[in-house]
Amino acid sequence: MGKKDKRIGAYIAKSAPFAHPILKHVRKLVHQACPDVEETLKWSAPTFMYKGMLCGMAAFKQHAAFGFWKGSLILDKAGKPVEQSMGNFGRLTSLSDLPPDKTLIGYIKKAMELNDSGVRSPARAKTKEKKPLVVPPYLKAALQKNKKAQATFEGFSYTNKKEYVEWLTDAKQEETRDRRLAQALEWMAEGKIRNWKYANC
Repeated sequence: MGKKDKRIGAYIAKSAPFAHPILKHVRKLVHQACPDVEETLKWSAPTFMYKGMLCGMAAFKQHAAFGFWKGSLILDKAGKPVEQSMGNFGRLTSLSDLPPDKTLIGYIKKAMELNDSGVRSPARAKTKEKKPLVVPPYLKAALQKNKKAQATFEGFSYTNKKEYVEWLTDAKQEETRDRRLAQALEWMAEGKIRNWKYANC
């Protein structure tokens, strides 16, 4: 049998008045569709568990949210990208913002089937691409005069190169930059990364 958590009732009671009917209705439908569901709090928000994460809801100052852990595998996209955040249905301000009960129950049952089958949530596509590293001209010129440092720099990973470049370009005064440049060349000639002091910590 399902299991209710008193903390969920307290969460709903403390939420803004507009959110009460939304959260209560969602809670009722989840229990109706999935009698074995168990309630808990995750990330300080009501979460429904059934053989793993099933769905969750939350209330904010001016809107509420409801969504499925595997939303991209459950919802009909209808030409629109499925929200990947907790709320698959946008900003909820009233019950009318939710899909019809029959539709929601269908989604809940689909979420249960996925968990029954052990289907994992798809990995999110990595959106961060490494920007080309811009090596300042003064560093390029200095490296050309110091072959050991140049060989070390060219053999560095993107991250190690970036640490030196940012250290130099972050200098607010030319005097500071020149001092850092001299130190950087010395360290690189010795084959050291920028944060070599902490490498074995």
